[in-house]
Amino acid sequence: MTETKSATLDVVAIGNAIVDVLARADDAFLAEHALTKGGMQLVDTETAELLYDNMGPGMEISGGSAANTLAGLAALGKKCGFIGQVCKDQLGDVFAHDIHTLGIAFDTPARTEEPPTARCLILVTPDGQRTMNTFLGASQFLPAAAIDKALIQSASILYLEGYLWDPAEPRAAMRSAIAMAKDAGRKVAFTLSDTFVIDRHRDDFLALIEEGMIDILFSNEGEITFLTGKSDFDAAVAALAPKVPVLVSTRSEKGAIAVVDGVRSEVPAAPVAEVVDTTGAGDLFAAGFLAGHVEGLPVADCLKLGAAAAAEVISHYGARPEADLKQIRAKTLA
Repeated sequence: MTETKSATLDVVAIGNAIVDVLARADDAFLAEHALTKGGMQLVDTETAELLYDNMGPGMEISGGSAANTLAGLAALGKKCGFIGQVCKDQLGDVFAHDIHTLGIAFDTPARTEEPPTARCLILVTPDGQRTMNTFLGASQFLPAAAIDKALIQSASILYLEGYLWDPAEPRAAMRSAIAMAKDAGRKVAFTLSDTFVIDRHRDDFLALIEEGMIDILFSNEGEITFLTGKSDFDAAVAALAPKVPVLVSTRSEKGAIAVVDGVRSEVPAAPVAEVVDTTGAGDLFAAGFLAGHVEGLPVADCLKLGAAAAAEVISHYGARPEADLKQIRAKTLA
């Protein structure tokens, strides 16, 4: 391990560079297109174009799980960097513009060849459930050469998005980044993202955990039980907690828990007047938690910040915060 220098950034994340296209839809539309309500499926170019042509008026907002987390961190005053692959096209320009306006460092060179920039077609039903149809496009061609060692090693925490573990090229890039972060004495945070990702890469994820490569693991109730093979949430937590220094798991309306060095903390979900769109709830929870963590706040306060940030994002359409998260932070920790 190299001599640890003071970090100049709080969090650098590697993830899918995606532009979200959100539209309202009813259950009949989901049934007509054989979509599983509340789920996420990967789609090819043909399916993406078909759905886009048939869905209602859309709203384009830069997304991607890890990038959403950075948007929340930036809104909380944290210094961040992002590594992700776009194509040199209209949506690629939209993504780069949006992330730069948040003050996030983003210098990954855009690809000039096909496929185009990734997009996620998100259908939001009247009950606030989001059904995501993701065309990964250029994002799955992030090469190891795009990993900026100086950027990785300048941050207190490297945050990795499980979704991007699926394609081979970014997976190799993230393995390289983990080694760089560990060499510099930095922490590695990882979010499991979705059960379909775990289903395909369970052995990889468990190996990373066993080898001590993950310092902070984010999951939800379904993901942690799926990863461990336990049907009971508490049994899953008990199985995994001794293997990671910080284990965080969200439970929707039941709140969230964290186990740090064997000590479990728990908070209720933050109140929400109306759940409009659950897109980005987990991403913003991670943002709030990590913001507290880099400040050295007590675990319970980190959880409260996560819950508050998640509550803000589900109160409106889109996966990026709209209200002033610094004000919400002040009220939450008052």
